Amino acid sequence: MKLSKAHFKTLREVPTEAEVPSHILLLRTGMIRKLVSGVYGFMPLGRRTLRKIEEIVREEMDAAGAQEILMSAVQPAELWEESGRWSAYGPELWRIKDRNGRDFCLGPTHEEIFTDIARNDISSYRQLPVNLYQIQTKYRDEARPRFGLMRSREFIMKDAYSFDRDEEGLDESYRIMYEAYGKIFTRCGLTFRPVEADSGAIGGNNSHEFTALSEVGESEIAYCTSCDMAATVERAACSDAPAMDDPELPLEEVHTPGTTTIEAVASYLGLEKKQTMKALLFVKYDADGNEDGYVAAFVRGDRELNMTKLVNALDIPEHAIEFADEAAMGDATGCVGGFTGPVGLHDCTIVVDSELPGQKNLCAGACREDYHMKNVNYGRDYTADIVTDIKVLAEGEPCPVCGAPVKHARGIEVGQVFKLGTKYSEAMGARYKDENMQDHPIVMGCYGIGVSRTMAAVVEQHHDENGIIWPVAVAPYHVIITVMKPDDEVQAAVAEQIYDELTGAGVEVILDDRKERPGVKFKDADLIGIPIRITVGRGAKDGMIEFKLRREADREDLTIAEGIAKAEEIVRLEGRGPAV
Repeated sequence: MKLSKAHFKTLREVPTEAEVPSHILLLRTGMIRKLVSGVYGFMPLGRRTLRKIEEIVREEMDAAGAQEILMSAVQPAELWEESGRWSAYGPELWRIKDRNGRDFCLGPTHEEIFTDIARNDISSYRQLPVNLYQIQTKYRDEARPRFGLMRSREFIMKDAYSFDRDEEGLDESYRIMYEAYGKIFTRCGLTFRPVEADSGAIGGNNSHEFTALSEVGESEIAYCTSCDMAATVERAACSDAPAMDDPELPLEEVHTPGTTTIEAVASYLGLEKKQTMKALLFVKYDADGNEDGYVAAFVRGDRELNMTKLVNALDIPEHAIEFADEAAMGDATGCVGGFTGPVGLHDCTIVVDSELPGQKNLCAGACREDYHMKNVNYGRDYTADIVTDIKVLAEGEPCPVCGAPVKHARGIEVGQVFKLGTKYSEAMGARYKDENMQDHPIVMGCYGIGVSRTMAAVVEQHHDENGIIWPVAVAPYHVIITVMKPDDEVQAAVAEQIYDELTGAGVEVILDDRKERPGVKFKDADLIGIPIRITVGRGAKDGMIEFKLRREADREDLTIAEGIAKAEEIVRLEGRGPAV
């Protein structure tokens, strides 16, 4: 590509709406173009990188035995009603109607569509296992799209679905996809960790998230340096504090004026926060959006509530719960904002963290303004509808596997694999006949990669103050030739020679032959992040060029032949990404 004839526009100023490096740089380089909030188009350079990521995905998926298809993004509501997700998925589902009033959605994911394919096409165990995938545009009507490609309303995704006879077959399909994902993200140049994750709206009983480590990531992971434990904070199990064998003291109501926080009441009564109970109050909604009862959740005072664990315990979608109006809930249940405890609560679902029944003589709200109760004990003074782990595994707490202190890190979710089991095949009647002609539900897995999000994650991990530093395997072009004086016949001829030889060798080259100042050209080259820069300047008359890697500060003078050979060698070694 010759830059003088290309559609190429960079920005010198940081876009006001951009907050994180990937968003800033992809806009400044002109690789993406914003249409409306959360909706972006891909311009020539950006499209080339996106296509390279797609090709890496295709190569590894095909090598793993998966077959590519392409389904419509427009999905009929009837299939979603069969699976039960039409109402359960929530407001992120982009619902539309055709001219006849028939309901459709723009697909955020394709479990129903692929299950429908399986039930129509698979009838015998001889047809299993099979894995089908697609790379396609997805739609989720995010309430707060942000960070450019990392949380958008329209995005490119690879989703694959495996179909097996049994759980053993699913385990093998899951292993194959897990290993393929490691190869994909390694080839893309990402530093990542696979961690146990919550299945969310997709469902299923086992899941791993592939997280590209980044301080701007929305995913928080907990991991142990002494064992292999790694999980999203949403998913991470917590070890309960040891049960206490202290004698239960008499229940006592105490006046605690104005102490509406754990910190305040603990200070007022001279207690540690772990000697108190924290109450969080919620209202639930049914599938039609109507109020469906109240929930009071209790954790130890020094703990934080894990909302994902809570909604899983209640077996409701994430969107079907929100903090309650405390006055309205008080009228119905007897709670009092800032002074709520489990004793005396009524007409609500009480969820108690698994740690609390083993703790003795805790302080809790008295469900009376300006009063708390001391020496509250489970079983004697209160019980719960649900007792389960609903707390966050905080940094420094014991690893639930080995007991060593855990650490936290942030990251960008670039992929996730799920064991769906028979969730969709049972609901939608996807069955096969075994050797004895007996019917069985097909056992399914689901495997997603955010292709456009992976592009953003690469930029987050590979940039500096001057711009992007693309890994060779996903760079829009491998080499940029910067001509200092395009009107100089010798420089122009040398640049053309290098361009033609590299292009003929399969190296992708930009020739910056614009009539711009050298400083502008160098800034643009650094900004767009092409891995190799060959500068043709005054040395051209002596057969010399300047050779520089974007990822390194040093530059060197080489002969034309040496520069061409070195560029070809780097592209040959790194063009497919690191060896895996």
